[in-house]
This record gives sequence, C-alpha cells and structure tokens, in this order.
Amino acid sequence: MDEQRCFLCGRNGVGDPLELHHVFPGTALRKKSEKYGLVVYLCGKRCHREGKKSAHRSKETQLMLKRWAQRKAMEENGWSLEDWRKEFGKSWLDEEEE
Repeated sequence: MDEQRCFLCGRNGVGDPLELHHVFPGTALRKKSEKYGLVVYLCGKRCHREGKKSAHRSKETQLMLKRWAQRKAMEENGWSLEDWRKEFGKSWLDEEEE
C-alpha cells in the first residue's frame, strides 16, 4: 500500500490530502479490511468522498476496488473462492474470474 500516492489517480495529496479508505464497509468488514491490508489511500475530496468517480459515490469505483481487494487477498492468502466467501460472505469477481 502506497501511503504517498492516491490509489486511483496517482496524485501525491498536495492540495487534497490523502485519506485511508477501507474497501469493505461496515464494522466487521472494516476490521477484516484492516486485518488483510485491503485499504488504500485516496485523495480526500476528489477520489474518496466527493468526486463523480469517488469511492463513496461511484458504484463502478466501489466494484473495481472490491474486485482488486478480493484478488489481492485470495492471492496473498492462498485462498480458494470458497475460502474467500467463508471470510467475506460473497464474491465480487465476475463469473469469468471465478
């Protein structure tokens, strides 16, 4: 995880400080996001909260981040799809990836 650059746009946070984003929401899944490193730094206003394509406003961006995080966790932990589902409840990958 790069703490110096926005995961989405690559900016360094000057003028729009970077903020930590947990890919999976809700108390239990936020904790799992932290546990497995499924967090990214995003430009606070532009990419995290307020922009059209920001993580909190765009379903497309949310899905892209969830797919990235799922692939990352499965690879790093040697998990099967079933293992992933046991831990996170559902898969966000498309059928071709499953």
